[in-house]
Amino acid sequence: MGWLLRSLAGPVLWAVLFSAVYALHGIGCAGGWQNRPFFWTDLQHAVLAGLWLTGIIAHLILVRYLPSGDGIKQFLIIAGTVIGLVSSAITLFPVVIISSCLSL
Repeated sequence: MGWLLRSLAGPVLWAVLFSAVYALHGIGCAGGWQNRPFFWTDLQHAVLAGLWLTGIIAHLILVRYLPSGDGIKQFLIIAGTVIGLVSSAITLFPVVIISSCLSL
């Protein structure tokens, strides 16, 4: 994998995770998952939190094992993986934690 593809791995993983979380959010709201108990929470929050945490772990694996190269190439790879991690943590946390399903 070239250094350019490595530098884009973090943002691409964020985009996939962003799409998956929002897709499952819509499916869960339509399916009434927010009304189904699941251990100490509801099914909606459990599924979204599980996907989000899995994505964060995948980002951490990228941060740990993906960077290689030298000089500016290594810096760009590290920056890309960290940007993806921070983006996933910040942009998806509110969706996972706060329920926005309308109860009609």
